[in-house]
Amino acid sequence: MERPHHYDVISRPVTEHGTRPGRFARAVTAPGRQTKPATFTMSSVDTQLEELKQTITDEIPPDISVTEVKYEGPELVVYTRDPKKFAENGDLIRRLASQLRKRITVRPDPDVLSPAREAREEIMDVIPEDAGVTDLDFHEDTGEVVIEANKPGMVIGRHGSTLREITQRSGWTPEVVRTPPIESSTVRNVRNFLKTERDDRRDILEKVGRQIHREEMSDDEYVRITTLGCCREVGRASFILSTPETRVLIDCGDKPGSEDEVPYLQVSEALGAGANTIDAVVLTHAHLDHSAFIPLLFKYGYDGPIYCTEPTRDLMGLLTLDYLDVAAKEGRTPPYDSEMVREAIKHCITLDYGDVTDIAPDVKLTFHNAGHILGSAVSHFHIGDGLYNVAFSGDIHYEDTRLFNGAVNDFPRVETLVLESTYGGRNDYQTDQEDSERKLIELINETYEDGGKVVIPAFAVGRSQELMLVLEEAMRNDKIPTMPIHLDGMIWEATAIHTTYPEFLRDDLQERIFHEDENPFLAEQFNHIDGGEDERMDVAEGEECIVLSTSGMVTGGPIMSWLEHLGPQGDNQMVFVGYQAQGTMGRRIQSGWDEIPIGREGGRTQHLQLNMDVATVDGFSGHADRQGLENFVRTMNPRPEKVLCVHGDERSAQDLSSALYHDYNMRTFAPKNLETFRFL
Repeated sequence: MERPHHYDVISRPVTEHGTRPGRFARAVTAPGRQTKPATFTMSSVDTQLEELKQTITDEIPPDISVTEVKYEGPELVVYTRDPKKFAENGDLIRRLASQLRKRITVRPDPDVLSPAREAREEIMDVIPEDAGVTDLDFHEDTGEVVIEANKPGMVIGRHGSTLREITQRSGWTPEVVRTPPIESSTVRNVRNFLKTERDDRRDILEKVGRQIHREEMSDDEYVRITTLGCCREVGRASFILSTPETRVLIDCGDKPGSEDEVPYLQVSEALGAGANTIDAVVLTHAHLDHSAFIPLLFKYGYDGPIYCTEPTRDLMGLLTLDYLDVAAKEGRTPPYDSEMVREAIKHCITLDYGDVTDIAPDVKLTFHNAGHILGSAVSHFHIGDGLYNVAFSGDIHYEDTRLFNGAVNDFPRVETLVLESTYGGRNDYQTDQEDSERKLIELINETYEDGGKVVIPAFAVGRSQELMLVLEEAMRNDKIPTMPIHLDGMIWEATAIHTTYPEFLRDDLQERIFHEDENPFLAEQFNHIDGGEDERMDVAEGEECIVLSTSGMVTGGPIMSWLEHLGPQGDNQMVFVGYQAQGTMGRRIQSGWDEIPIGREGGRTQHLQLNMDVATVDGFSGHADRQGLENFVRTMNPRPEKVLCVHGDERSAQDLSSALYHDYNMRTFAPKNLETFRFL
């Protein structure tokens, strides 16, 4: 199964320095591909826009004007001197979008806008008071008003009725965002940054839009997937999806516990032929093993779009900035600086689940819920005019959890699936979540009765919020004593981001977050550690409690402090609830190490004796286990013809590949890094 050349898929290894000589290399470096940005002329796009303007003019009532039509990213933006009349025709934009097969935004011509002061009164008169509007931000250059509200749904109205009424009354085009129930510095900073960079962003979007809608330049037909990382290993996820026309980079992450092992970006299939040969970047989710090196692309000269969901954009900013901070504290030279993180955020184009979006002349992208962390996405690529379809799972969780609905596996078509195999080994079955919660509650009660404290290393994004829900409910239902739950590291900030985007959470949890008195993340037991080492010392010397702290694999961060404070005492308990990668301190402690090295200033190392109990509770992972992965494929509609098993150690990837081959009679592979698969 793991020998690709047995099938009609061609796999050829590439070296670290370039491609293997011969036909494959000539195909990759075909004339014109690397010089595309230089040889591309804009006249074809200008002609296309003129034709679209004429078509729109012919389709709309004669009393509605169209002054300009332009592309901004994947959207077609129509400027008009008659925005109120456009809004009065509720189905007009929808009808045009269907006819032209494009996403359309209508904006008022700036010289017909009413003054912001007048518009503010008109808009506030339309929006129900219960919507809880907290801010109106007017942008005269585009005729848009950003409305921030506690309840965005009430601003939008049924089928967008309130938005249309806002435009009818004021002439301005409304955009709605949620006021975070928990103040998030990340969300605030990202929104403010994008506000100050609106002019640059509009230039970026126009450039991207023209690239997307350029004429195709090749008559060849093929699809290739090149593995740049995460094959027969966990971490440094990165792939190139290429056609004769387009190259798309999917993810670009680090490898936990192995800072020197990075994706093979230098090969000619990736950045080796120049950063301008990459048309687009797609980020499946924000965990660092998928996102850490996204900002590095801009250091190398990439200046194209990054497609992701809105929460993924914000979480990427949070986690990559923390990545730089941790590197500096550990005395390592970061691979990029914070300016590159800002560049990455500025180039993000956010998509909602289910939106079919053109990202190149021959590629459409659709995100679907992956059930892994906030905003995580199964990425479906439709290539050509029905030519081929590829889905990248990213990281998935197939069953519903307390936080998320399970991963979507229903697609119009999929010929090839690139599937994670973190828990793909034949014995990688996790405990049922109810049993896992019961075991965790037992451990907490035992430790409490012994007068000890429970320390849980947890990823800031995903697992921490899942545990917060479990602990809040257990205390509310008297299954464990009510005690402080201290949140250290980025956990509180990540939780605030979760509450900003409840539409990405499980349905019943959304409703609880909408009501402040029912929001489980606001329970009084939760305490954000923001006083540094002094506060940690007070907690360590204080009453029984639970501590959730980053990093989840004990590779640095405040968890190292908690080990020093609580590790030597035998009445305390450390509980692992997430995957511990090989080579990480978490894996070593989990495997029985009772003495660990602690780094000191000046490069000195001190050894710490661990006398605390150590336990592992399966079932809280954000990854599907072996059964979940098989169920994802078994129930997939339609079932793919080929599966590439990636993002798992060698045993896990090969075991899953073999099982899928035997059980479902499909072509399966456990590729190595630096292999290229050619389809068609």
